[in-house]
Amino acid sequence: MMIDWKKRIKKWWLEEDGIGTLEVILIVAVIVIIAVAFRKWIIAWMQKLFDTSNSELERTNQDRINVPTPS
Repeated sequence: MMIDWKKRIKKWWLEEDGIGTLEVILIVAVIVIIAVAFRKWIIAWMQKLFDTSNSELERTNQDRINVPTPS
């Protein structure tokens, strides 16, 4: 019985089918750790990005409103 378990464990260890899944899980874990570590910087960067986009959109809309119509 013990030999059977040893064979199964050895077979499982040498099997490479699950390696792709493990690699994906490790990559996701690293990305999550980086995101948590730099979350304040990421939030500030995103806020600045949205503020810039909003101000440009408001300026564009204001320019459209103030366009003189040809008479």
